[in-house]
Amino acid sequence: MQMTRPAALLLDFGSVITVSMFERHRDTEARLGLPPGSLRWLGPIAPHTDPLWQAMQRDEISERDYWAHRARELGEAAGEPHWDMLAMLTRLRHTEPNAIVRPGIRQLVQQVHAHDLRVGILSNELELFYGAAFLKRMDILRDMHAIVDATHTGILKPDPRAYALAVDGLGVAAERVLFVDDQFRNIAGAHRAGMQTQFFDLRDVDGSIAAAAARLRIPWEDIACDE
Repeated sequence: MQMTRPAALLLDFGSVITVSMFERHRDTEARLGLPPGSLRWLGPIAPHTDPLWQAMQRDEISERDYWAHRARELGEAAGEPHWDMLAMLTRLRHTEPNAIVRPGIRQLVQQVHAHDLRVGILSNELELFYGAAFLKRMDILRDMHAIVDATHTGILKPDPRAYALAVDGLGVAAERVLFVDDQFRNIAGAHRAGMQTQFFDLRDVDGSIAAAAARLRIPWEDIACDE
């Protein structure tokens, strides 16, 4: 039995809208002067390489704990101790905000608007990690009907209240919202909240965008992926 077509698309921010840190390890090594291949933790791309990521998925640590650890680790490797996530992203990614947005996601959001659907973001640490000044320069954020950021709400996915806030912001019933995230724990939370869900697999970015487009009944040829 076919699901009802979603009336809204709800996106995670980091790794879904933006290219993940995991995918940019070689660039990070070059920027910090680290030996090529020295960054081996790959999170959702290869969980067996990343026990800390596995611990987060078991809820033994939070996502913020995970990235705080990685920021300190990278700062120490670069000879700049005491990095937090904002310091890490300022050093590595805060040159051109629009350059870290996935082209396929940009196209998908444009097509969502063209098909008279709603679109929003549900993030655990959008402004906390990136800073308000950086986000003001990111064009895709102006295309959002709703942005729910735990930086301000204090409610982290997969808490059901986070999804409820996003549903309210979109003005669409939960069962008509398609939620896309790269973490199964957050996908499970959205499912419990009554949403439709689509896992974003970093091992197949184009396929994940195509799957979301198909769920929204947006023709794949309308999405010009360029990952």
